[in-house]
Amino acid sequence: MNTPLPSPPSTGLPIGLLAELTHRCPLACPYCSNPVALEGRGTELSTYDWKRVFSQAAKLGVLQVHLSGGEPAARRDLVDLVAHCASVGLYTNLITSGIGVTEKLIQLLADAELDHIQLSIQDSDAESADKIAGYKGAFAKKQVIAGWIKENGFPLTVNAVMHRANITRSAGMVELAMSLGASRVEIAHTQYYGWALPNRAALMPSRAATEMAVADVEALRKRYAGAIIIDLVIPDYHATYPKACMGGWAKQFINVTPSGKVLPCHASETIPDLEFWNVKDYDLHTIWRSSPAFNAYRGTAWMAEPCRSCDRREIDYGGCRCQAFALTGAASATDPACIKSPSHALMTDIAVADSRPKTYTYIYRR
Repeated sequence: MNTPLPSPPSTGLPIGLLAELTHRCPLACPYCSNPVALEGRGTELSTYDWKRVFSQAAKLGVLQVHLSGGEPAARRDLVDLVAHCASVGLYTNLITSGIGVTEKLIQLLADAELDHIQLSIQDSDAESADKIAGYKGAFAKKQVIAGWIKENGFPLTVNAVMHRANITRSAGMVELAMSLGASRVEIAHTQYYGWALPNRAALMPSRAATEMAVADVEALRKRYAGAIIIDLVIPDYHATYPKACMGGWAKQFINVTPSGKVLPCHASETIPDLEFWNVKDYDLHTIWRSSPAFNAYRGTAWMAEPCRSCDRREIDYGGCRCQAFALTGAASATDPACIKSPSHALMTDIAVADSRPKTYTYIYRR
């Protein structure tokens, strides 16, 4: 066991915890953000360990727990875990593909006081949605499951990851979400790490298609103001400035993998020189305050130019460390999504090359 490092002068408190209960999933989406090397069922935390993590999270000040995967419904103890979160005062959001979810499970989750459900839908066109998911009949199943969710009184968010195959139907995804009774829809353009990186050339939309999709969604925001909340995650490869990844490295969120590794963000394991601590070895408070990975890029002191003197340094915190590493080989570099990055042209050149019309085949995760 490693000796804890001295606590940094100011870390604040996390507000959210992403609990990857399992990496098992019935779908094979080509943009899957989980690691290329998935953690197996035999390494998953026990029910006891997850309950201990959730109790520690509540004491640390976490307000929301996002129960994710893979497909969290693959865990037989899901209802028990939700009930425990409710007992310690945590707001719970189930992030599900819907596949494997039964009407009975939805009812049991309601009894356990689950607060919210987020359902992923791959496209507003059924044939395309099933092809993207790598699962025949997935689209039809999701419509039924959305009905069960609403019948049991849950607030529903629809999550749609946008890319070349579905980007012309961004507005259609908003309309679909409304027809299903969703109170929120997330139009999230693909982030190119995890399994999406080897599929980038098959997923990348053109700048023109992206700009049109963004304009369509912005118009619907105005039209449906007050009827549905529309979140739009902009595409990095066609951006001028980067996003504040996870609200800033180790600033707001904690990610726990199925085996108990604690990460500042779900893609941070792609950075090879980071040291991640495990909930089996340390309590969550110690990890949040003192672990090497959480302190590696926390705040702004680690920044080099042009970030160090930039007036946006506490707005976007240098952007995404994982994306910086993937494209430049240096996790401390300015995110190439930023127009001030020396590597910004590299990102735009990739976007142009990968978005050219071509015959493409997805590399499915099997």
